[in-house]
Amino acid sequence: MPGPLEGVRVVEFSEIIAGPVGGMLLADFGADVIKVEPPWGDPWRGSPGPSGPNESRGFIAVNRGKRSIRVDLTKPGGTRVVHRLVEDADVIVLNHRPDVPAKLGIDYETLSAINPRIVYCEVTAYGRQGPNRELPGYDVIVQALSGMMTSEGHDDNGVPRTVTVSPVSDMATGYSIMMAVAAALYYRERTGKGQKIENSLLQNSLTMQVSSLTELDEFPTDRQIWRDDDLPVLQEAGVEFNQIYAAYRGQRYNPEFTAYYRAYQTSDWVIAIGCLSNPLRQKMADAMGIHDIRFDPGHVRESPEAIEFAENLILTYEKLFSEKTTDEWMEILTAAGVPCGPMRFIEEMVYDEQAVANGMVVETTHAVSGNTRGPGPLSIMSESPLKITRAAPAFGEHTDEVLREAGYSDVEVAALKANEDVF
Repeated sequence: MPGPLEGVRVVEFSEIIAGPVGGMLLADFGADVIKVEPPWGDPWRGSPGPSGPNESRGFIAVNRGKRSIRVDLTKPGGTRVVHRLVEDADVIVLNHRPDVPAKLGIDYETLSAINPRIVYCEVTAYGRQGPNRELPGYDVIVQALSGMMTSEGHDDNGVPRTVTVSPVSDMATGYSIMMAVAAALYYRERTGKGQKIENSLLQNSLTMQVSSLTELDEFPTDRQIWRDDDLPVLQEAGVEFNQIYAAYRGQRYNPEFTAYYRAYQTSDWVIAIGCLSNPLRQKMADAMGIHDIRFDPGHVRESPEAIEFAENLILTYEKLFSEKTTDEWMEILTAAGVPCGPMRFIEEMVYDEQAVANGMVVETTHAVSGNTRGPGPLSIMSESPLKITRAAPAFGEHTDEVLREAGYSDVEVAALKANEDVF
């Protein structure tokens, strides 16, 4: 595999999404990632969208670029095989419950004794400390307890709705695995020392909400004041959740510039506008023939008049946008220097001209499921170009190959495969 991590060997003990995404991104950047699967396979092979025996669209999506070896870590023979793989490995990635690695003989203390230079990246749901440290966790649970669902503001009959466009906590954790491992490898280059990395779904969920989570003691937001003054009173009084949630949603942020950062219905489709600075907002107002009083000298940002104007302005813009097509508005606003773009469905993007031209969508061939298309590498690098050439592995597809690379002879491989203590 080409890329800046060429020559780095990763042994991945992970399943479902967060850990596999981290391993996939390391593979995208050129690492040789060996995915160790139990005799029943990664459970995500049975996720929705089956595409052949032991295969699914969900698994293929987050495991490309890897090799798969089937090993039973609950048996001594399987543990011995894995420990032999670790001798020549650079990185370990795993996302089991905190109590599982030691039981399977793949905890940091055991593997770093075998290979002191190992970079060991462990993912848990909530971190290694605190009252929830031993609890299992999934994206939907972390969305709930991190405040992500309530912050999103969408509900079904008063109950906050799951963020479903992506398993956001899992995906963010996968990205942070890749970043942390790359940093640890750089540290090892300078010092010769491996180390343990602890990562969690909760930490990444909080980081994704950095603006809402950040608190300034002297300048609290409306929701932070509500949290301290109103929420305890409502909870102590036994007020039902849906009423508390409605009160929370009522503590809205000042909608002063909402009109300039949202989507609008045009006469034939929908267009999105993204003006995050006053110069851009002014350009949009001028292009659409609007006098926005909030750009006038002496304007008070949070005055009742300003908020009322903002709410009415949205209605004004909605009417204006409905009078022309998306293409017409794209031409007008682009000429004026206003950031904008048409609404799309994700399924369209696999053939999108812009995405394909920049290598953002690539094709691979899967051993069982055939031709596949999906996202390309995250970056374009001039000196160590990235190229995705390998699809996700079929279950146990590379077992013989990996064992031979670990130093086992053909006779030994055959003996291992016949040994129920290994597989």
